[in-house]
Amino acid sequence: MTLRPASDRSLLVSFGDEISPEAHRHVVRLTGGLAGAPGILNLHPAFASLLVDFDPLLCRHADVATLVRQRLAGPPEIAATQPRSVTIPVHFGGDAGPDLDAVSRHTGLAPERVIERFCAARFEVAFVGFATCFPYLAGLPPELATPRLPAPRKLVPAGSVAIAGPQAGVYPLASPGGWRIVGRTAMPLFRRHGEPPSLLQMSDRVVFVPERPR
Repeated sequence: MTLRPASDRSLLVSFGDEISPEAHRHVVRLTGGLAGAPGILNLHPAFASLLVDFDPLLCRHADVATLVRQRLAGPPEIAATQPRSVTIPVHFGGDAGPDLDAVSRHTGLAPERVIERFCAARFEVAFVGFATCFPYLAGLPPELATPRLPAPRKLVPAGSVAIAGPQAGVYPLASPGGWRIVGRTAMPLFRRHGEPPSLLQMSDRVVFVPERPR
């Protein structure tokens, strides 16, 4: 673990430079341990790091670093709620998944096999970020890992299910993006008046199922 100031009111806690289940377990544990702590304003988790925003009138970087070490050394926090299981129906390929064939060529798997392995995976929401309610999903089968597009699209439709390197995600809103789009879901991930507005939360389990055209 490394700790370093990210600004005059934030501390970056890193658990290595690679995406790994062990690093993310530390992130999840620390996020739960710091939630609601005095002086902590916001927590921004990623795959292997946590950015901690704090009130500089109440604490200093050294105080937050001490708190981080205490929370990691203590017993794990008991989650108030258990992770949910969410099933997301997806139309794969065609106009809904314009990069499915590219993923097929890169992986050497037929499009049907790409879909089969993608839907057999058990994903976990690592964190929500980048754009409003965008879920980063860990658990993509290694054989499906595919590089991002050389240049991002100017507009990716809302609901697009995509792959970028060793991770997967779903675009909750129409936005620019360079991930490989393999399908699209009609399930809304952004709920404007929801509390919270994001359908998916950290540690939720996600399964994708192919939806047959009507």
